[in-house]
Amino acid sequence: MEFVPEEGKDLNEDCSTLILPALSIGNVGQLVADLLISSMGSERVGYLDDPNVLPCVGNDAYGPFPQGDLALPLEAYDSPSNALTIIQQRSPVIKGMMVQFAKNMADFLAGSGKKHIIVLSSLDFGKWQKVDMSSGLQIYYLSSANSNGTDENCEQLGWKKLQEYDPSQKHWKYLNDLAEGNVTLEDIISVEDELEEENYYASLPFAALFTFLKAKGLKVTCLLCYCSEGDNVSDAFQLADATYKLLQMTHPTTGIESGTWRVPLSWMSVYGPPPDVSIF
Repeated sequence: MEFVPEEGKDLNEDCSTLILPALSIGNVGQLVADLLISSMGSERVGYLDDPNVLPCVGNDAYGPFPQGDLALPLEAYDSPSNALTIIQQRSPVIKGMMVQFAKNMADFLAGSGKKHIIVLSSLDFGKWQKVDMSSGLQIYYLSSANSNGTDENCEQLGWKKLQEYDPSQKHWKYLNDLAEGNVTLEDIISVEDELEEENYYASLPFAALFTFLKAKGLKVTCLLCYCSEGDNVSDAFQLADATYKLLQMTHPTTGIESGTWRVPLSWMSVYGPPPDVSIF
């Protein structure tokens, strides 16, 4: 993985915390990254080039008016006033290459001087075993603070540890062996199909990213929510609120409008134009 800086720019060394979406159902992590970048008025400082990410290109995603600046698959944004770097990923990883992508990302972030990585992702509502909607959207977490994934700070915020994480369980242990280099190349090639068939959670991108980042000695916190495919904007707002709680921030310190989130320009076309009322 190679970082290509914008002309005259580079990653800010004072931005010790980095936010990274992990692609999953509903793309909630990506939507949250959009909200944070837009609301903080973050500045694009460069992009990441990795052969395992599918190419894509689009118009300026944040506005407030399109400037014609191209949006690329993996971009890095800095918000120095919040000591925060945000990576936005706009296209998926090539099937079968998630392990290699996670390794490349972990190698890059370990060498970039970041201290705390926050991974944002979503989980399939259909896989939820113990549904509890009594308090609205429930935030789940997974942390490198303790070997069993628990974190006292996250518990105090009212979140629940992802119960399906068990480092001694076969598939999670297999991921850990991959991250620590204790398996062969043939194992790495076949592991993703096996994980997807037998263990939903360990097969997701956030699991690979969490395991490889943790193996590099980085502090990692995953924030997760269950959702379904469709309009996931409300899920994104709630997961963004959780991110601010974790960062101990009440609102963006720049780019805020009347104390509300600044919705990105690109969201105007997410679901296309409204239907023609004459058809009803």
